[in-house]
Parts: sequence; structure tokens; C-alpha cells
Amino acid sequence: MFDIELVVGDLTTMAVDAVVNAANSTLLGGGGVDGALHRAAGPQLLEECRGIVARQGGCETGDVVITGSGELLARYVIHTVGPVWRAQVADRLDPLLASCYSRSLELAAAHGLGSVAFPNISTGVYGYPKERAARIAITAVRSFGRRETSIRTVIFVCFNDENAVLYRRFLDAASAAES
Repeated sequence: MFDIELVVGDLTTMAVDAVVNAANSTLLGGGGVDGALHRAAGPQLLEECRGIVARQGGCETGDVVITGSGELLARYVIHTVGPVWRAQVADRLDPLLASCYSRSLELAAAHGLGSVAFPNISTGVYGYPKERAARIAITAVRSFGRRETSIRTVIFVCFNDENAVLYRRFLDAASAAES
């Protein structure tokens, strides 16, 4: 099991092997985390994303792609597209959100990376209920952590204290259940 850390901060300033971008399917920047990462990374990130779009047409919900990081401190950006919340189909959305986390870690491990920083995927303009999303994120990451991979540290970078409290509660509950 790798170490799981929790911080309240700015994902764009994380000095890790990879930061995960809560991207949209076009990969061409947007609002929230996506826009912040694109602005901080500079034009190189957008150019790499355009290349991916030209080759494969973007990224599907729950899937991932990797690029360089431009001017970020991180070495790579793993882009994942989270689901847009719709309560009437929640049972189909939860596995897609979990896939964002597990597929990001699979891609990081495939590249031999040791540290990955995640935002709170889909909880901004995509409207996913924060508590539900935190539970899914913690469950997916801890499940992946049982594998033997190059990954040694996963950091949940919460934008605010509200999200951090939820993540801490689920991390503590998961640790207590293992004891």
C-alpha cells in the first residue's frame, strides 16, 4: 500500500511526478482545475492536448491520457474526464468516477511514476455530490493501492476545507476498518 496524503492547496503548485487534471472531453482547457492547470502550464500543454485530439478525438468519460506538464512543477499531467452528475443515473456514474481514479493510477504506474496528486474530480461545475465523490475516490485509490506498482505516494489536493474534512473522514474510516 502506498502512502495517502491529504492537503488543502493548489494542485498547480504540486511537485510530484504527475498531477491529475479534471479535464473535459475536448482536452482543450476549460474552467476550474482544467483551466487553472492549462493557465499555469503555459501553451505547451494545450499543444500536446491538441495533438491527442487530432490522433484520437479527445477523451471519454472515465478514461485517461497523459501529457508533459509544460511549466508546472509536476513532470506529467494525467487528464481524466469525470462524469457530470445526474441523480437519476447515479448507479451508472459512480463506476465512471471510480474509473477516473483507478485508470489515472494505472497510467501513472505504466509510466513508472512514484507520486500522483489528485483534485476532487467532478465536484465543481460537474455537480457531483462532494461526500459521494470523496467516498468513491478514497475507495478507488485504496483498492488500487493493494497492487504492487511504482507508485509510492498519492496526494488528494483539496481546494478547500469543506472537501478536506470529507476526505479526512473517509480516510480515517478506511484506516480504522483495516485495524
